[in-house]
Amino acid sequence: MNETFIAGRLARLRTEMGVSARDMSLSIGQANNYINTIESGKAFPSVKGLFYIFEYLNISPKDFFDDGNANPAKLNELIDEAKQLDSETLEQVIGIVRKMRGAK
Repeated sequence: MNETFIAGRLARLRTEMGVSARDMSLSIGQANNYINTIESGKAFPSVKGLFYIFEYLNISPKDFFDDGNANPAKLNELIDEAKQLDSETLEQVIGIVRKMRGAK
């Protein structure tokens, strides 16, 4: 992980959510340019600020720093739904997912 990771990851996740940097800044109780200054690399969020960001994005710190997880909020939503399925249905869903990605 390098110095630009937080800025880039935040920008990708925020953009995927379809929210502006200004709206996100105001929604987490910060100045209207707060997220923009982080994404541009001009500032780093405090630990408290990071947790506000995680909460807003509806993800955990682990999700944020897992760059291999391109869409953590949607994956968490899928997992929450899958937890409510019975075993047989869950096996069917796993089969569908494997088929969709070409696995055997």
